[in-house]
Amino acid sequence: MFGNTQNKFDLNFSNNSMLVKLIYANLIVFLAIKVLVLPFWLMNIQLSADQFALNWLAVPSDLFKLISRPWTVFSYMFLHLGFFHLLMNMLWLYFLGQLFVEFLGEKKLWTVYISGGLAGAALYILFYNVFPVFETSVGVSKALGASASVMAVVVAVATYVPNFSIRLLLLGNVKLKYIALFAFVLDVINISNSNSGGHIAHIGGAALGFFFARRWKQGQDITNWVSTATAFIQAIFKQQPKVKLKHKANGNSKRQQQNHRNKDEQSRVDEILDKISQSGYDSLSKEEKDFLFRASKNS
Repeated sequence: MFGNTQNKFDLNFSNNSMLVKLIYANLIVFLAIKVLVLPFWLMNIQLSADQFALNWLAVPSDLFKLISRPWTVFSYMFLHLGFFHLLMNMLWLYFLGQLFVEFLGEKKLWTVYISGGLAGAALYILFYNVFPVFETSVGVSKALGASASVMAVVVAVATYVPNFSIRLLLLGNVKLKYIALFAFVLDVINISNSNSGGHIAHIGGAALGFFFARRWKQGQDITNWVSTATAFIQAIFKQQPKVKLKHKANGNSKRQQQNHRNKDEQSRVDEILDKISQSGYDSLSKEEKDFLFRASKNS
């Protein structure tokens, strides 16, 4: 199972599975932060890449700071400043993510990863603004890392197939439910120690993964909104469909007919894209969604 060729790493980002794309995204952000600061260092300009990333990519617990940089609820789940922090999260994601894809599908990996990260950020912000123990640190505390998203993936697959066993070094075969339970309990008992915000975010991700799997078994998908939002954003930023019109100098009737059909298709696509911009992707009928999908495949 872990040798699935779909999870092999390809240098072409678009050729990879969603699991590998998520790992690449985390790695790219990590390397970009380290590399982009070099020109400033060479010019003897004092700029800390880590501090810059913390200020603009990590999610703050302070509500006023959060309002001024709302994108951080997404960017934080791809941000790592330490190599071993990145390594541990990506190892968890790679090995348990393969099981997730095997049982729950590749598309759901994306929606659970994002939803778990958002749930972790929400619980972290809530705790720091509600409980008095965090009153002195709420103004400076920030959360970062993929841990909440990874916990959502781990707990989701462990809830869906709790008795599935994997072989661990020195421990032998261990059921997924015990692995997830151990990680969850470890976070709970460590909230009062260092990295309180991180452990709270992990719990938020774990809760999302648990409820996702329970609802999924009942035929409901509580993360479907991520797919809808993703499709909407792609529709907004997508280039006009690349309908390639081929003409011949003699202008034979077949080419002219094809030209008319392409123009009609272009007009229909424009109408659908306008409808998405005004009313959202969910406002489309099934026929319109199918037409847009076919047009994008033919572009």
